[in-house]
Amino acid sequence: MAYSINGENKHYGTPINPCAPDRVPGGSSSGSAVVVGGDLADFSLGTDTGGSVRVPASYCGIFGFRPSHGVISTSGVIPMAQSFDTVGWFARNPAILNRVGRVLLQLSDMSPVGPTQLIIADDCFQLSSIPSNRVKQVLVDSVEKLFGGHVIKHANLGDVVKDKVPSLNCFLDKGNAGQEYNIPSLAALSSAMRLLQRYEFKNNHGEWVSTVRPDLGPGIAERVWEAVRTTDENVDVCHSVKTELRVALTDLLGDFGVLAIPTVPGAPPKLQTDPTTLETFRARAFSLLSIAGVSGFCQVSIPLGLHDDLPVSVSLLAKHGSDGLLLNLVETLYDTLKEQVGNLGLLTRL
Repeated sequence: MAYSINGENKHYGTPINPCAPDRVPGGSSSGSAVVVGGDLADFSLGTDTGGSVRVPASYCGIFGFRPSHGVISTSGVIPMAQSFDTVGWFARNPAILNRVGRVLLQLSDMSPVGPTQLIIADDCFQLSSIPSNRVKQVLVDSVEKLFGGHVIKHANLGDVVKDKVPSLNCFLDKGNAGQEYNIPSLAALSSAMRLLQRYEFKNNHGEWVSTVRPDLGPGIAERVWEAVRTTDENVDVCHSVKTELRVALTDLLGDFGVLAIPTVPGAPPKLQTDPTTLETFRARAFSLLSIAGVSGFCQVSIPLGLHDDLPVSVSLLAKHGSDGLLLNLVETLYDTLKEQVGNLGLLTRL
């Protein structure tokens, strides 16, 4: 039910990924993603604390939207970690994604506004095992065609975060900073997010876990018990990191800017992948997923097609409260993205 971005379930079986049946569907909202990806529903709801809408959307080749933190009520939802919990949704196409969002967000219709800039986080694309030119070129050509080449900018997001989020310093020496796949400041951001998530999980569920000692699946059990043992050391710093990151990214994007990153660092892992390999992938994934998680920004995962017969996606992020802008942009952009996928031949269509 939680604490997994894989979706494997030892109690009830793993939902079958309709795009790649021998691969994980993503978690924790894997069931919701699978019914949309399998054409059983036009849309579905999910919850996203660490990535549980964005990851299964990417793995199942559909759209997934994590709204700005706090803009959709979580009343009636069992909390996992309130600093990050959101109610998101999946859809088969961008028009439905937009319509569902306008109901949930209680937005009035607004004319689409073109982005003032689309910032491509080049260092984040280097985290992905998918050749970055295949994804970036489709995006760049589509945005240039619709809005003009002057909109396209490039940045190393890790440098921005390192310079503008000084509270991360106490997390920078944690993790595997020397490994090739890592962007040290984003790995530190992930560490801060996961610490605060563990602490809040413990406050919400620690007594129940310690008393009942539930039968938990592999990977999840280890993370839950790690959370139960968490102390409050550096928790206050995590809140400072959240504030600083939101300010830094708001300054970077401005009112109508959009940030482009990979949703996940590669194709969905195979079912029953070795836990060590999964943990490496998970660490890379949270370097990407923590950007919206910690800042509270809205994020949409957009399916682009297939690479080696496995689904590929890209994510766009906009500042907190710009959900309507992002939903309209995806709907405006998507036909051109599909056209560019066909023209460039870098990916195959879903």
